[in-house]
Amino acid sequence: MNKPEPARYRTTNWKSYNEALRRRGSLLIWLDKDMVWLAARAGCSGRPPVYSDAAIQFCLMVKV
Repeated sequence: MNKPEPARYRTTNWKSYNEALRRRGSLLIWLDKDMVWLAARAGCSGRPPVYSDAAIQFCLMVKV
């Protein structure tokens, strides 16, 4: 049994196609100016944390 040939699509409206690609690639991120980036000092022994939990969650969310 042979595989069917995949459909071939030709773009005829390049102006709207390029505009749609630009809109699809745009990303708007709102940052809270009051967010604390640096971690508070911990009273335990060991290396102190550098970034706050909120900053780490924000970076992981942007990564995803």
